[in-house]
Amino acid sequence: MSAHVDDRRGQLTQAERQGAHVEEMQRRRLLLAMVEVLAEHGLEDASIGRICKRASVSRRTFYEIFEDRDECLLAAFDAAVQRLARPVLEAWKADGSWCERVRGALEVLLECLDAEADIARLCVVETLKAGPAVAAHRAAALGALVAAVEPGRAEVTGEEPPPLAGQGVVGGALSVLHTRLLDAGPSGPAPPLAELSGALMAMIVHPYLGAAAARRELERPARSASSPTVPTAKDPFKDLSIRFTYRTARVLATIAAEGERGSHPSNRLIADSAEVADEGQMSRLLTRLQRSGLIENRADGCVKGEPNAWALTERGEAIQAAIGGH
Repeated sequence: MSAHVDDRRGQLTQAERQGAHVEEMQRRRLLLAMVEVLAEHGLEDASIGRICKRASVSRRTFYEIFEDRDECLLAAFDAAVQRLARPVLEAWKADGSWCERVRGALEVLLECLDAEADIARLCVVETLKAGPAVAAHRAAALGALVAAVEPGRAEVTGEEPPPLAGQGVVGGALSVLHTRLLDAGPSGPAPPLAELSGALMAMIVHPYLGAAAARRELERPARSASSPTVPTAKDPFKDLSIRFTYRTARVLATIAAEGERGSHPSNRLIADSAEVADEGQMSRLLTRLQRSGLIENRADGCVKGEPNAWALTERGEAIQAAIGGH
């Protein structure tokens, strides 16, 4: 009796875990859709209907995950800031003087914004139009930038910079980026932000190191085109054609688990794990997953009648890693 109860609890735990995977998948699709819709239409026309249509998620599901559009926007902004912060912080923590570290972090930030124009527009342009919750998180992100700039006071050899020097240079730099992105329009390509690195560095160092240092930064050549670019992770959820359900999560999890054991499960094994009694239904689901580029049949080309041998593709592994980590 006790063993039966323990088994049942284990099954419920697995079901709850797979349900959480489905919700995380839908959440990520909504966040990606929010970023894309904002870039194309601006916050004024970023309706929940548009976001749901882009994400292939129902309104009901949207409201199960987010209270309203502002909460979705806030989550998208926080995710974007975290994504940008990783490479920028890595550059900031590198060896070198304050000026060298600021320049390295700035160049990485500008390259990231160039590589992900939709995120650039979200962070720099559209959040200015949002409500108080988003404004507070935006202020916190800007505060972190000010905190990175203010150590320049320790480099001062002459007159002390004014009290709000850090806020002034960060706000000024952000205003320049805002203007550049607005000049491009909601969907048009903006001139590269990376080409502004010298001018922005001159703006940043002037209050701390003086006019001569600012002139040197202005005249300093930008990183050459042959320099390593900042890698940007391709979102595995973008343009995903299949609707993600509890059963889909269980199928992917089964294939992933069998792959870790060095085997490729058959239709029958997957059906037993996902508790799908209808063989035709299981076959159709696997076919949809294959057409969506999430799984592949390693038994292709074998003798007819041999069982299929399923494995996750690179994209399937990326999705399973993302939702499995959740």
